[in-house]
Amino acid sequence: MKKRNAFTMIELIFVIVVMGIIGKLGTEFLAQAYKSFIFSKVNNELQQNSAHAVEFIASRLQYRIKDSTIARQTDETSTPIGIGSATGSDFKVLEWVATDIDNFRADTTPNWSGIIDLNASSTALLNSPQTDTNKIDTLIQTLSYADSTIADAALYFIGSGSDIVDGYGWNANLTLINDQNGTIHPVTQTGNTDEFQSSTGTNFSGVDLYEYNKIAWTANAIVYEDDGSGKNKGTLTLKYDYQPWKDNGSGSGENYTNGKSALIMKNVSTFRFRAIGSIIKIQVCVKSDVVEEYSLCKEKTIF
Repeated sequence: MKKRNAFTMIELIFVIVVMGIIGKLGTEFLAQAYKSFIFSKVNNELQQNSAHAVEFIASRLQYRIKDSTIARQTDETSTPIGIGSATGSDFKVLEWVATDIDNFRADTTPNWSGIIDLNASSTALLNSPQTDTNKIDTLIQTLSYADSTIADAALYFIGSGSDIVDGYGWNANLTLINDQNGTIHPVTQTGNTDEFQSSTGTNFSGVDLYEYNKIAWTANAIVYEDDGSGKNKGTLTLKYDYQPWKDNGSGSGENYTNGKSALIMKNVSTFRFRAIGSIIKIQVCVKSDVVEEYSLCKEKTIF
């Protein structure tokens, strides 16, 4: 019989040591690979979320009436100021009157032309060639789920003087609005589809009328609210379908609590904005629930 030699003690110890080293390095390699995967996943998710929030806001801001844009520090009860005066990081609400771009695009031709024929207009009626107020009314009702109509709309004359706070009704003061001396002019339709008339009960006597105009039926607000978790995270919400130039039933203009809400993004750590002239720059930073103290920011400039 042949004699088989077993492992010596030294060989066994050597094998154990080698296996231990391989096991330790392999575990660390797997842990590092998993950590890199998680970080990459979180980073990509934050990239997408912050980019989505910025693009969502920018796509709506580009159709703002530029002179109407205001800022508030906390909520709808805060004093409104023109965005050009909103310096610092204390402002949580960005608000503006939106041009009715949906009716201007329409299906084949614009539902409103953006032109007032001054020669064919009077202090009681404004003639707008190639405008179809019936189609405008139908689309406004569709977009607002029948909560608003053309009777809630208003005209802004391009080139007219602008009173940012009182001229649009931001300050809950409808004095200028009710007598049509505000910057925004509440209107409704008449029996003719290419005419507007005042919806405030007064005419346009003594009001500066301009040939070019834009129609608006809603204001918009981007509101940042802390979620109360104590982790410096909050939500961004779009507020819409409200009219600051319209009486809310108590003699004051509507604010965004009278409208609708749509959640833009959760886990937002920062929402900042500033304006230079008519240019607005916004920044949104989003945090992760997985990786603590890590956030990613996106910025965009809107002309």
